Amino acid sequence: MTANQPTTGPSVLVTGGSSGLGAAVVAGVARGGGRPCVLDLQKPADGVPWVKCDLADTRGAEEATRQLADQVGGLDGVVTAAGMDVPGRLADVPAETWERVVAVDLLGTVAVIRAALPYLQRSRGRVVTVASTLGLKAVSDATAYCAAKFGVVGFTRALAAELAGSVGVTLLVPGGMRTAFFDEREERYRPPEDASLTDPGSVAAAVLFALSQPPGCAVRELTYCSETESSYP
Repeated sequence: MTANQPTTGPSVLVTGGSSGLGAAVVAGVARGGGRPCVLDLQKPADGVPWVKCDLADTRGAEEATRQLADQVGGLDGVVTAAGMDVPGRLADVPAETWERVVAVDLLGTVAVIRAALPYLQRSRGRVVTVASTLGLKAVSDATAYCAAKFGVVGFTRALAAELAGSVGVTLLVPGGMRTAFFDEREERYRPPEDASLTDPGSVAAAVLFALSQPPGCAVRELTYCSETESSYP
């Protein structure tokens, strides 16, 4: 993408929009004539409005969401694609690190959506939260990530019931993707070379499908993963 961004079309805020799934969603929104904007610690593609934001600072995330929404003239959609993980046994992961995973993945998701709600209710917009297959199936050495993603699943299901008829809510449950998510892990926590990982562009297409539903309809939950994904079912 370049600085020549569309000036019309739905505005969609994407957390974590500078890389991985978030960047693929940003690109897809722009290709479809929409207006993506980003909350992230890193700068997204050229010309995409963004506010630098650490989602672990929930009050800061709320303020950044309002700032960005006002900057782009409102919001029609929010996609919470930002996420992190530091795997390890509970006794071995520093408390600050464990709690940061939960803060970014769960509390940051909630904070952004909370701040975006007035804009989404005015536009009768849509939310897509990004959980994980590890929000449905627990595994060893992932207590923080599972706690956060199980939380995203429960939060989103409750939010869908709460906002029914005013804001569309979709829970996306992706499996492992071919992104930099695994790059900084110890070797034992990385997918093997022959692992079947999904392309983030394909997962982004599922997000866009959820965002594009007609008024009065919503894709409530969508699991998207490799046919051989080991963490689903």
